[in-house]
Amino acid sequence: MNSTKQASRQPLLHIVKRAELPRRTSALLRLGAFLLSLFIGGLFILALGYNPFEIYGTIVSGSFRSAMAIQATIKVMVPLLISSLAVTLAFKMKFWNIGAEGQIIMGATFATYFALFHSDWNHWVLILVMLLAGMIGGGLWGLIPAVLKTRFNTNETLLTLMLNYIALHIVSYLRDGPWKDPGSQGYAKIARFDGNAALDKVFGVHFGWIIALVLTALVAVYLRRTKQGYEISVVGESQDTARYAGMNVRKIVIRTMFLSGAVAGICGMLQATGADITLTTSVAGGVGFTAIIIAWLAQLNPVMIVVVSFLFSVLEKGSSVIQSSFGLSTDCADVLQGIILFLVIGCEFFIRYRFVREKKEGAR
Repeated sequence: MNSTKQASRQPLLHIVKRAELPRRTSALLRLGAFLLSLFIGGLFILALGYNPFEIYGTIVSGSFRSAMAIQATIKVMVPLLISSLAVTLAFKMKFWNIGAEGQIIMGATFATYFALFHSDWNHWVLILVMLLAGMIGGGLWGLIPAVLKTRFNTNETLLTLMLNYIALHIVSYLRDGPWKDPGSQGYAKIARFDGNAALDKVFGVHFGWIIALVLTALVAVYLRRTKQGYEISVVGESQDTARYAGMNVRKIVIRTMFLSGAVAGICGMLQATGADITLTTSVAGGVGFTAIIIAWLAQLNPVMIVVVSFLFSVLEKGSSVIQSSFGLSTDCADVLQGIILFLVIGCEFFIRYRFVREKKEGAR
């Protein structure tokens, strides 16, 4: 009797991990998910009373309709690309770094000190020092969860997430206190940087885009062609295997998280000195969280991260254009982005897993 009841409680479907699909099949599934997201997004647009083809066309054309629009699209892409590379380093060893936002903020904060108090230095010396300061700031912020994880086995997801808010409040303290602009007439803000501390432009965009491409090449080579990159992969597969092979797992985790934070810190420095020309609480602007999505969609592949970051920047820039052109609210644009992301990310589940129907006892 009891065995009959237990059998009846068994779920009809089980989730089973798939054997690795061929690349072509995986690519077709992802393409299908993207096309389906466009179709469902089109239904949403139609329900609002607009022509889906016109809206989609405006999203694409709005990102490339002029030299200024192209520059704005690239400007959006730079922080997305660099922060995605940053989290990729940590994710490769299955260290869940959800703290890119905080690492970006601390990189910007460290760089801002030199922009505010040493703006009389030689321009290129100042830029180089700010770049190094940004790397150190982000790297140190990445070290905190790494050290605590390796020493006390803390939860890195929660810890890196909480550190984001601590970094944000540090900027708020500096903005309202020691670094408050004396000429702000009571309004709490940090002074705009001197021109000597601002990044130069190349083809109308601050040269952070060149740094982003260089970082892409460096991260790709580091992960694929170096001993340290190989160690990261082994630790990601199994820490026990890494230890058996004689690797110092603690050292690898700490080193990699410093690098992950340092790359995010570069992003912060570029945003503060190239895009905002000051330090604000919105210096990260949510890109640290978007970077997580981009990194996973790109399968932690630095070259594919460039492609996915570009598509995200087109979507983001195009969404702002449809808001101004058609009067769509920011919420509608966000819903459209959410539909696309939900289906594209959801597709990854079906690439890795499948449903298996439970056979009834006695069935043949």
